[in-house]
Amino acid sequence: MSAKLQVSSHPLVKHKLSLLRDSATDHRKFRELSRELALLLCYEATQDLALTPTTVATPMGEAAGWEASELIGLVPILRAGLGLVDGIQELLPNVQVWHIGLYRDEETLRPVEYYNKLPAAPTVQVCLVLDPMLATGGSAIATVDILKRWGAQRIKFVGILAAPEGVEALANAHPDVSIHVAELDERLNEIGFIVPGLGDAGDRMFGT
Repeated sequence: MSAKLQVSSHPLVKHKLSLLRDSATDHRKFRELSRELALLLCYEATQDLALTPTTVATPMGEAAGWEASELIGLVPILRAGLGLVDGIQELLPNVQVWHIGLYRDEETLRPVEYYNKLPAAPTVQVCLVLDPMLATGGSAIATVDILKRWGAQRIKFVGILAAPEGVEALANAHPDVSIHVAELDERLNEIGFIVPGLGDAGDRMFGT
């Protein structure tokens, strides 16, 4: 398995993921849990952000401190990736958000691009690609392809569940992209869904 794969060991991530998987969880609670998991996973995915030293005035004097010196852009893969944006924005309110629309052809399981709203040139140092499920890896690979052609230098994938097949595909196509997920599941089934997974994340998130 890829050395770039980071599976969270945080107890809260494990607890919330179990609730998210439950077929009895309704779409309102599903969105809430997705937001909370995104916040926790973002915390782990941004541990290597560059810092610059600074000083701050406290009520008792000056203290040495640090400030993040890299700008971050969020790239949710429509539509399910939208469910991860709010949680990350709570942690990083100044992030930029762009959208890339891909859907998976149900016969070929390959991604088809239908929307791209990137600015003319990169305005950030780090891009976080957001998608709850890393299944076949096709959509993630296509999104990273788009971002690299655009000029992005540092790209990370943040999701909730991954299948070994998707991790292998993304790692082979883009070995420089780190992968941050809540859990690595067993496999893909014959129609390209993660097993045991949680079903269709977009449908469960938006009640469709």
